[in-house]
Amino acid sequence: MAGAQQPHDIVIIGAGPAGLAAGLYAARARRRTVLLERAVTGGQIALTSTVENYPGVDEADGFELGQAMLRQAEKYGMATAHAEVTGLEQRDGLHIVRTTQGDYTAKAVILTGGADYNRLGVPGEERLTGRGVSYCATCDAAFFKDQVCAVVGGGDAALDEGLFVTRFASKVYIIHRRDELRASKILQERALAEPKIEFVWDTIVTEIEGDDSVERLQLSSVKTEAASTLDVAAVFIFIGLSPNTGYLNAGYLRGLLKMDEGGHIYVSDWMETEIPGLFAAGDVRVNSARQVVTSAGDGATAAIRADHYITDTFKQ
Repeated sequence: MAGAQQPHDIVIIGAGPAGLAAGLYAARARRRTVLLERAVTGGQIALTSTVENYPGVDEADGFELGQAMLRQAEKYGMATAHAEVTGLEQRDGLHIVRTTQGDYTAKAVILTGGADYNRLGVPGEERLTGRGVSYCATCDAAFFKDQVCAVVGGGDAALDEGLFVTRFASKVYIIHRRDELRASKILQERALAEPKIEFVWDTIVTEIEGDDSVERLQLSSVKTEAASTLDVAAVFIFIGLSPNTGYLNAGYLRGLLKMDEGGHIYVSDWMETEIPGLFAAGDVRVNSARQVVTSAGDGATAAIRADHYITDTFKQ
């Protein structure tokens, strides 16, 4: 039976590190909490073969780390449900979360739906994700020490992450579909001055090849359509992120919830939105660092504030 008949203190939308940390803190505060997730528990870390930069964890499989976070939160009483959120409304001071599996009513809602990395959409990309195809250099560059790597993109993220990859790789090709960069001038200067970086201009990736891991890229010139091949051990793709906030653009939230042009939500230091009882944490918020540890911190902060909000607002 869906949640409209079972009011919760806190509903959390999204089971990435932010949502799992929020669930842990909310459950430990003895708040009746449910975590809603449409796909795989763990969010982006579930796609990462090895996590080495989470404090206190020397090395962990990304999927298993997500499962461990889930078990810890469930141990304290957090409930979970597999459902896709389709809308959010308010009624009598409560939030109504519309989902494909029914409605959930809550005193507070924490939005932790994360963001999806924009994909190239080429053959081999999905199959080799986690095996040389990566969307996070900070997470995975160290696995390719003294090897040749490629970065796709021309914005700040592409150059910043490309410079990070040079700390480990022997050479880094930055592949950009245009003949000029969109990144900030300071990053352009650093990248152009880096001897390990070589730019491949006016070029797109048409296929990612390899048996068990990335071995080469098939390329095409956007001007001449000439085909070429580039041997690499990894390709880091940075062509933008799309936060999972599309469902917030309808209903009572339209025009009320402040977001940037990309759909990221503006929040206070306590992860509060402009709507009382509605919080946002992790990759859905503006200026997220997009790391496991920072997202977990965001989630904990949001849950602590949500607990205080419920205490102050729903006094018995």
